[in-house]
Amino acid sequence: MVKERGRRVIAQNRKARHEYHIDETFEAGLVLTGTEVKSLRAGRASLVDGYAVVIDGEVWLQGVHIPEYTQGTWSNHPVRRTRKLLLNRKEIDRIGATTRESGITIVPLSLYFKDGRAKIEIALARGKRDYDKRQALAKREADREAARAMAVRRRG
Repeated sequence: MVKERGRRVIAQNRKARHEYHIDETFEAGLVLTGTEVKSLRAGRASLVDGYAVVIDGEVWLQGVHIPEYTQGTWSNHPVRRTRKLLLNRKEIDRIGATTRESGITIVPLSLYFKDGRAKIEIALARGKRDYDKRQALAKREADREAARAMAVRRRG
């Protein structure tokens, strides 16, 4: 059987970059059951309501929706079960120490297969205020407008 190479994205949480200031990102493995992996290989998952917590020196992913495998039997997995994340001890300690601060949370950014293994990119994030979101939108719009003007000028 041919080994899978590269990175294949399954789901992204685009809203997270709008709602939070991303401080630091980590790549973590996931402890999954067989039907969860098959459902992910079919390209189905949602990270929208997901978050992670540190409990007793372990990081747990909660609220991530991986739908039931359609060809699964009675052994299908619960859709929103708590899943363990696989990280190094130093990373877990750093994440745990940082999240004890007020206003810091762990949000999933993307779920993907890397060389055939399911991985998730999580981030230490701080929530944005409404005025921060408006400033980000205004800056993006101004950048687009400037790029449009440059393109028109180049074309002549």
